[in-house]
Amino acid sequence: MRLHITLDDALVAEIDRRAGPRKRSAFIAQLIRCRLDDERRWDDLEAALGGISDTGHDWDDDPAEWVRRQRRGDGPSPDGP
Repeated sequence: MRLHITLDDALVAEIDRRAGPRKRSAFIAQLIRCRLDDERRWDDLEAALGGISDTGHDWDDDPAEWVRRQRRGDGPSPDGP
């Protein structure tokens, strides 16, 4: 699909320096793809906000010990940390 956009001369010159004047479209398309990927990741992060309750976790009492157990593969201890 063709799309007509207007860019200032300095921006076009920068694109040409980085991509070459015959590769503008591919360069711009790749930049847009990257930016849209970033936007989708932010959407996913924002959608996940509040997905974990503030309390009632195995790590509440001692987060550092919980991380150490996870790294060792011990998992949660029934008797506490």
